[in-house]
Amino acid sequence: MEPAAAPPSAERRRDAAATRRRLLEAARDLFAERGYEGATVRSIAERAGANQALLFRYFGSKQGLLAEVIAQGGRERLRATPPEELFEAALRSMLTRSASAGSDDRSLEVYLRSVGQGDESAEALRELGEKYQQTLAGLSDAEDSTLRADLAMAWLLGIGLMRSVVAREPLAGAHPDEVCRLVLGALGSLWSAPAGEGRTR
Repeated sequence: MEPAAAPPSAERRRDAAATRRRLLEAARDLFAERGYEGATVRSIAERAGANQALLFRYFGSKQGLLAEVIAQGGRERLRATPPEELFEAALRSMLTRSASAGSDDRSLEVYLRSVGQGDESAEALRELGEKYQQTLAGLSDAEDSTLRADLAMAWLLGIGLMRSVVAREPLAGAHPDEVCRLVLGALGSLWSAPAGEGRTR
């Protein structure tokens, strides 16, 4: 006895979810490669194998799609990564710039190449930045742990900017393991340095 066919409505929902996922993956990669302006709606739809109209149906606008790409990648990383491993995981994702698997998070690279693009993406970035800040601040018992978290994030984004966007050597061509060794070694002192050290009267 053959199994009953799924109702047409269920099939449509599955197809819609699959198309939405393909659009997100295509946008993630193209935003990271070309930036917001360089990744056109047509190129995103073509890479996803979908009609352009579906992009607007599912995300409202190109800015809405950008916001979802950034927010989704960041949320997945926060959910799947222990706090003490979050900085290194984010750093390595930018250093390797790998998009060979659908689960790869390129949200920071997308952000660096697309920052300043509309209110929707700005709101998504603000919320995601606050969550990263809270998680990293929990790694230090110092009273100024939030400041330390912001400094760590600034360093992380600065490294990504110099390597992925500016492509400045020798950082652009440095091996990820070597960059991580140097950065993570210095980062340890940021978490452990006594609060107020170095203040002037």
